[in-house]
Amino acid sequence: MTVDAAAGDQPAGTAPSVTRRLLCLLYEGVLLFGVVMAAGLVYGLVTQQKHALVGSTGLKAFLFGVLGLYFVHFWTRSGQTLAMLTWHIKLVGPGAAPVSAGRALLRYVVSWLWFLPALAAVHFSGLQGAGPTLAVLVAGVLTYAGLARLRKDRQFWHDALCQTRLVSTPPLPTKRVKQ
Repeated sequence: MTVDAAAGDQPAGTAPSVTRRLLCLLYEGVLLFGVVMAAGLVYGLVTQQKHALVGSTGLKAFLFGVLGLYFVHFWTRSGQTLAMLTWHIKLVGPGAAPVSAGRALLRYVVSWLWFLPALAAVHFSGLQGAGPTLAVLVAGVLTYAGLARLRKDRQFWHDALCQTRLVSTPPLPTKRVKQ
């Protein structure tokens, strides 16, 4: 399968390529950096946190909630986060219906399957440092993404569990400026 950089490479309603979904995930991470920074600032101000390691468990729980609100809001409102909109990918429920709040919340929680096995491997192996942790995380994410090839519809396993699908959407028509 070739890398399809634009949604026009696949008919609307079909599963985007795994490569395109991974690129969307990478872009989502860039956008979420700002969300996490702003939420961390709010948490630090509200709790009067003076040191980053003090109260880190509370911060992690708070960020988990903030990210959950972000995804559930966008998935139930339009089926697309900002990154999904850019990459012409949409989340739909059974029968291409909009995703309910309960299904979106379930998908958010189950989608941590992308990261939890790799994080557990790092924790239980005793690996330390940013380099080894990043290497294991990247290997875990790529392995999880590769598992989509085992499914006939090429959807990710957390989507199968939640009865959701990622589909290609047609790009919006561009207006041509008359000169």
